[in-house]
Amino acid sequence: MSETKYESKIVSCASSVGAVYRVCSDLRFLERAREFIPEDKIREMETDEEFLRFKVDGLGPKIGVRIIAKEENDYIKYGIENAPVDGNFWIQMKSVDEHQTRIRLTLKVDLPLMFKMMVDKKIQPAIDQAADMISKFPFEQMGA
Repeated sequence: MSETKYESKIVSCASSVGAVYRVCSDLRFLERAREFIPEDKIREMETDEEFLRFKVDGLGPKIGVRIIAKEENDYIKYGIENAPVDGNFWIQMKSVDEHQTRIRLTLKVDLPLMFKMMVDKKIQPAIDQAADMISKFPFEQMGA
């Protein structure tokens, strides 16, 4: 296994850091964001405040995501459970002003060497794309 760290580009979001933190630190908000989640990819989603479980076709049992650490208006760290690989990811946020927040995503995973060679070049663009999607998310409208 090889522990590998991927960091997204820093993106700018037109929401307050407080709104970003409140939405990202309460996984129940994902229930209200289902329209942004492709149903053909992720199914059977269950949430509570600090835990999310969902089914991804072809990956076996439901994958879990749990909040394992957080610092208000600074970062939220999530652990990954029942996934084909061990790891965690976190979202870092920094206030620019009351209506602007900078965001960076970080993913740290233990990948078997052969698997890493196959997916390494695909993960970086994927995490950058995820950061871009988050930057467009309507945090202020989510009741935060």
